[in-house]
Amino acid sequence: MKKELLAAVDLGTSYVKSGVYNLDGECIAGASEAVKNERPSPGIFIQHGEELVDSVIRCIRKIAEQIPERMKDVEAVAFTGQMAGFMGVDKDWNDVTGWSCSLDTRFAPYAEKQMKQFENEFLSISGTNSPLFSTKYEWFKNDFPEEAGKIAKYLMISGYVIGKLGDVPIEDAVMDGSFLAWTGLADVKNRSWSDEICNKLGIPKWFLPRISQSNEIVGYLSEKAAKATGLRSKIALVSGAGDKIAGCVGAGVLKKGDMIFEAASYAGLSCLVDEFRPDYEKRYFDILDGAFPGDLYAHYYIPGSGVTLNWFVDNFARNNNESLGDAFRRIDEKSDRLKPGCDGLMAVGMMGGTAMPFDGDLKGIWMGFNWAHKKEHFYRALQESFSYAVSTAIDRMNEKYPDCGQKTVKLIGGGAKSKVWAQMLADVSQKTFERLDREDVALWGACILAANGIGLIDNVGKTAEENVHVKEVYKPRESYAERYNELKQQYNRYAKELSPYCKGLK
Repeated sequence: MKKELLAAVDLGTSYVKSGVYNLDGECIAGASEAVKNERPSPGIFIQHGEELVDSVIRCIRKIAEQIPERMKDVEAVAFTGQMAGFMGVDKDWNDVTGWSCSLDTRFAPYAEKQMKQFENEFLSISGTNSPLFSTKYEWFKNDFPEEAGKIAKYLMISGYVIGKLGDVPIEDAVMDGSFLAWTGLADVKNRSWSDEICNKLGIPKWFLPRISQSNEIVGYLSEKAAKATGLRSKIALVSGAGDKIAGCVGAGVLKKGDMIFEAASYAGLSCLVDEFRPDYEKRYFDILDGAFPGDLYAHYYIPGSGVTLNWFVDNFARNNNESLGDAFRRIDEKSDRLKPGCDGLMAVGMMGGTAMPFDGDLKGIWMGFNWAHKKEHFYRALQESFSYAVSTAIDRMNEKYPDCGQKTVKLIGGGAKSKVWAQMLADVSQKTFERLDREDVALWGACILAANGIGLIDNVGKTAEENVHVKEVYKPRESYAERYNELKQQYNRYAKELSPYCKGLK
């Protein structure tokens, strides 16, 4: 048995997760650590870089305490995590801006302005309908000019953690190519920063990090970080990929037409496509760079979908002393007894707006409720709303890429545990959904990239396919097709028509 091990770190919004894997895909140790955040008022969500790094160190240390005798066999650490946000640091890697993800909505006025001015450039060059990096840059520069003057580099969170753990010179800061689209500053087709967009927005390219490859060694663990984490010093730090793309690697979504839906805090639908073909007409998906040059994914995501379901269950359905998991299972059972359409109740679950097409005004809506409706109606209505959105995205991807149209969608994420929602997704979309047997595809995918980067494996696709399997299959029921298609069309019409009314709600 090969003794080499790989480690990965997943930088999530609420938690940092880490795992150590062998080359057979087995996780031999895993841990998580909560990430602190500040929410002083609505629309403000701040995470401090130093606290994030501390969470990473504690998380890896937990693993070291589980398998102290095996930590010497860890050959590399790779990174994955949040793909949308921004962070500015000074020349000594001191955090200036804090990590500002999409939950921090103070940038929204600048996003609206930039989208009006440059939406065609964002989509045709960067492949995105929802640029965060460029809009947050302008917001911070204008609203915090003194602090902005201290910034030497703007980064994604993984690049910041790599820089801190590897004691990397600031001029060698990196950003993996899979993060490029949502910066709004990139030329996705050429996997580079866009001269045209950067010039139009007045953003000097020297502010931006070097674009790295997902399997590239971008640093080595410093003596200080090694001592703090329990790892050996000087082991390779591999760039890794954003969580959606690392998840595609770990789930084996590596062939043209392969499609996967991640039912997570920020649910995402990804399909590997054969060319850069933006959706200019409806703007219903973005195009992201994959883990390797030439790989492109049509991608649709729902901001905060899993967060919304958690919020509802925690605040309205959970009993005293009941675990969140038990509360989900209980309300799932009740919602499963309801008919499509929730007895006339419909929801728009986009509490944080919609990214594709971009609409920062849209908020959460329930309509049509009466005295007969119960908690499970409201909960199921949220699930249905997200299902309509996902199904519409699948339809649009199939229209733009008819040669990639698949009948099967792989399913991962915490929400995949809900058999009710999984069946609902199949019924609404009339596609077969296959729940995979791995819940750690992003961590495992990052480890695959690390193993490839340091020469332990050659065939990434073969390694991925051998280590993930279908656990459950949900086939669409034709008897539900007509009713759900009517509701889907109704949902899309209402979401568009009601958005202006949401704008006046402060």
